[in-house]
Amino acid sequence: MSATAVHSLWTTAAAAADPIGKIDAPKIEYGQLSPVLIVLGAAIIGILIEAFVPRRSRYYVQTFMSAVALVAAFAAVVALAAGGYGTTKAGIAAMGAIAVDGPALFLQGTILLASLVGLFTFAERRLDPDVHGNRVDSFAAQAASVPGSESEKKAVKAGFTTTEVFPLLLFAVAGMLVFPAANDLLTLFVALEVFSLPLYLLCALARRKRLMSQEAAVKYFLLGAFASAFTLFGIALLYGYAGSMSYGTIAQVVDGTVQNVTPALADTMGNDALLLIGSALIVMGLLFKVGAVPFHMWTPDVYQGAPTPVTGFMAAATKVAAFGALLRILYVVLPGLRWDWRPVMWAVAIVTMLAGAIVAITQTDIKRLLAYSSIAHAGFILAGVIATTPDGISSVLFYLAAYSFVTIGAFAVVTLVRDAGGEATHLSKWAGLGRRSPLVAAVFAVFLLAFAGIPLTSGFSGKFAVFKAAAEGGAAPLVVIGVISSAIAAFFYIRVIVLMFFSEPRPEGPTVAVPSPLTMTAIGVGVAVTVVLGVAPQYFLDLAGQAGVFVR
Repeated sequence: MSATAVHSLWTTAAAAADPIGKIDAPKIEYGQLSPVLIVLGAAIIGILIEAFVPRRSRYYVQTFMSAVALVAAFAAVVALAAGGYGTTKAGIAAMGAIAVDGPALFLQGTILLASLVGLFTFAERRLDPDVHGNRVDSFAAQAASVPGSESEKKAVKAGFTTTEVFPLLLFAVAGMLVFPAANDLLTLFVALEVFSLPLYLLCALARRKRLMSQEAAVKYFLLGAFASAFTLFGIALLYGYAGSMSYGTIAQVVDGTVQNVTPALADTMGNDALLLIGSALIVMGLLFKVGAVPFHMWTPDVYQGAPTPVTGFMAAATKVAAFGALLRILYVVLPGLRWDWRPVMWAVAIVTMLAGAIVAITQTDIKRLLAYSSIAHAGFILAGVIATTPDGISSVLFYLAAYSFVTIGAFAVVTLVRDAGGEATHLSKWAGLGRRSPLVAAVFAVFLLAFAGIPLTSGFSGKFAVFKAAAEGGAAPLVVIGVISSAIAAFFYIRVIVLMFFSEPRPEGPTVAVPSPLTMTAIGVGVAVTVVLGVAPQYFLDLAGQAGVFVR
């Protein structure tokens, strides 16, 4: 039989087997996905700007466009929330890939505002002294050149700046927007990679201490790759267990309420090993992103080595996105496994709170101290996750919103204290800062008091909400350990305040650089949010309460 005859037989048979003969186009709700699409579109335009706009104009174009994109995306989130997509119209968009509901919109709004404030610190160009008559920022002149090489010296002399950081920031934000809203495991993994890869690059781009910065990026990349691999393996096992990537379907299989069980699915559904190991691996990947003990090893080194604006942005926005995804996995996919995951989370929360607070006492570098502080805060937030009540969700949302602005503000202040080698991050150099520069020291003291959870700061309102939810959810012993950890943590925050205000300034001590309005805005927003959420938190607690219902 000739080849053409075989081919015609094959096509006739295919036509008979497939009476439809056409593939349905995917149905995408572009309006509901608009915040993500705006940021992704702007990131792609940012790459084109790098290719086509003259070098001397790029910084201004990129800064303006990134700011406009983040504001427009935030306006889109507000419009969706006002249109009832956070409450009555909450649903699943993009063929079941993305959930548009209260927690997703609340977290997306928080990520966008935190990223906008972080963008101001990225664009700061007045802190370093001018180099060859050119203003410079925190990022390497030419990222591809070897530190100390001739090509780097030429790039510095020519006044080059790495404006690629702006599209990288936008890609990271786009991934973070999808991460807490993902409604199937594949979307979750794609979002994880989309926001992790730009962060690995951004960590390596410091202008000063480039080798340390590159070391931080390599550590983050290697450990992040391990965490991603664990997550992907967990996704494969959960798919093997439930025969689906969709959160809703997996939850039904776990509960035993699934309809239309095929014989193949019936065989795997009884295999709890797939379910337990798969869930554990996915949660492990998320705990890595959150920086919970024992998956916290990368945090201090990366926070210390990365450019400080990147550290601030990463510390704030990544935590918001990762906790959002963790909440959705535990509350939407695995509520049927609550008795299995709660004891494990108890242990992780206790170890995280205590380890973060105790190890921070021994730190002598301000960025490492803030890194261990962020680990302790991950433990406090986990207390709210463990509550497994609606109050637990809303308290975690509120804490994340409060924490993100304090963090960016604190790291913005760290960029101001400088000596001949750049930022003076060693604690001994901060001695007497309150006498040299009372305003900067006072602002930093406000942020430290908020981290410590002192009343009338956002930190107190957040901790109170989280601990109250945990106690009502039956986790009272956890609250006791949380309060003890807070007391230990308060010791090293207060120690820094005492060092700044009650020590003699050193004659060779650092100076405080005068920033541009951009960094002033970032610090001002941080202080304003810290005070407002501390003095009058009720409106925002109510907002988080209304947003605290996941769509299933």
